[in-house]
Amino acid sequence: MNPPGLKHRLSAILAADAAGFARLMTADDQGTVAALDAARAVFRRLVAEHQGRIIDMAGDSVLAVFETAGGAVAAALEVQEELAELVADVPEERCMRFRIGVHLGDVIEKPDGTVYGDGVNIAARLQTLADPGGIAVSESIRTAVKGRQHGAGFEDLGEQQVRNIADPVRAWRVHPGGATSFGSSSLAPMSSMLPLQRDAEAPPPPGLRLPPRPSIVVLPFTVMGSDPEQDYLADGLVEEIITELSRFRRLFVIARNTSFTYKGKHVDATRVGRELGVHFLLEGSVRRAGNRVRISAQLIDAQSGHHVWAERYEDVLSDVFELQERITRQVVSTMVPEIEAEEMRISERGQRRYSETDDIAWRAAKAMQDTMFGGVPDGSLHAIELAAQAIALDRNCALAWHVLSNTHAWRVFMAWAPERSAELAISRHAADMLLALAPNDSRSYFQRGIAQEMAGESAEAAADLRQAMALNPNDATVLFFLSFIEAAEGRTAESKVLATQAVRMSPKDRWVSTAHLARALCAFLEQDWQALHDWADLAIQAQATHPIRRVLMIAFAAEVGDVPLLRKHLGRLQAVSPDFIPSLFRGDYRPLHRPEQMQMLLDSLRKAGLAPA
Repeated sequence: MNPPGLKHRLSAILAADAAGFARLMTADDQGTVAALDAARAVFRRLVAEHQGRIIDMAGDSVLAVFETAGGAVAAALEVQEELAELVADVPEERCMRFRIGVHLGDVIEKPDGTVYGDGVNIAARLQTLADPGGIAVSESIRTAVKGRQHGAGFEDLGEQQVRNIADPVRAWRVHPGGATSFGSSSLAPMSSMLPLQRDAEAPPPPGLRLPPRPSIVVLPFTVMGSDPEQDYLADGLVEEIITELSRFRRLFVIARNTSFTYKGKHVDATRVGRELGVHFLLEGSVRRAGNRVRISAQLIDAQSGHHVWAERYEDVLSDVFELQERITRQVVSTMVPEIEAEEMRISERGQRRYSETDDIAWRAAKAMQDTMFGGVPDGSLHAIELAAQAIALDRNCALAWHVLSNTHAWRVFMAWAPERSAELAISRHAADMLLALAPNDSRSYFQRGIAQEMAGESAEAAADLRQAMALNPNDATVLFFLSFIEAAEGRTAESKVLATQAVRMSPKDRWVSTAHLARALCAFLEQDWQALHDWADLAIQAQATHPIRRVLMIAFAAEVGDVPLLRKHLGRLQAVSPDFIPSLFRGDYRPLHRPEQMQMLLDSLRKAGLAPA
């Protein structure tokens, strides 16, 4: 058992050190300190942009941890690229160049965020194997990013015996030009090492490398008019959107300082996409008339130039900051699902924007979504098969673990699982893997909460979903499901508040009916039969194959004695999940966590004549 407060976790660790620092200080101490400060600023920015966290910058060294191996390698490449630009006009004898080592391994994390262990030590030793201005990585890093880091090639340095590490470490030198070498063989273009591309796939145009996850730049909004207060509102709104989008750790978001270099300029979406290396672009406008403000926003695929999503918001301008916060939440919570839906559509069309692994994972996500809204058991098996394929290619593919956990949990929920305990175990294991890969992502806690809810660990499930909301209050999916969990806990007042907030944030969300379901569950607990009917009806209209919605309508029909309505919904429930009601009586799934409240639901089903013999 770990001592209190200590956590073992798998992390990608980056260690860097300035080559010849003592010599540089002797020659020009003030200039060297200034150069070090400039280099540190580059590390801070690029580490943060790639979902990393600076741990220490003692002396001339840098230590950082990342959620993904790909993020660590991408950050290392971009750091070296920018540092090279900083010293392009500096005489060689005065250049400050860093050696960087990257390793994927176990670390021990203290409550204050510092990390220790062999994982850190190996990264530090790898740094000494790198050339000044170069990068050395371990075998675990190369394996994790192989085929995904299209802007990098790897030269085999063989096994290295490094100080204070018992076993030899196999090291690889990273080549930013995309060349790979094995042993003493000559370097070959990276394109020759990758799978053949499909006809539908076009290589990215010249510019910055595209990140290995959906990426976006939010451009300054256009102000329609000359009122300086509108300019203040527009700039503040864009800054808020950038900040809140950054909470979605599965996105790569361009920083504010770069975004605002386009202010006041007429831009072409595809050109900006090439310049910044992003998949999506958000642009918009602000217009004021009296005390009313109209804000338009549109999401553009920066690779193809076509529009993905657009929305217009109108509101009363009473408090600028309150308006910015309200509109930001609506834009962000609506737009992120649209980005993910577009990635699924692109993958379904046979186009590849990421690695082969991620392409398969996006197709798995699409299959999972289809089965959740289509009610077809075979679709869930297809999603699981695709997720397993992605994981076999790369065990660090977070999206694949999410799909695997969620789909197995869904099969248990729908009473489709012949081996319920086995599927629950897989769902929980996959959720734990996701949390280990992305410990600061709200969706990781969300997924573990769903797995725990299906396993009957209701208190733990509620705690995880609340933690997910604390990490990212703009993720509408989290709020929708938390509103249901709060209702299941019997906390009807809290559930109604969350349901209202979630619908306000993302009224056209594909999961909006979960808020209607939460309200129906609250109405059942309050025995408000008319409200139960109305909310259950709304929930069913939006997602007709979801069984608990039909169960609540059956409960309503039993309580008011509406036999035709009861038969109608019972027939449709049995068509998609014939074992669902028996599973409630067996206690396999409890949509109401308190025993006395669950008994109320079972009593209503007994009135309908549905109790097992």
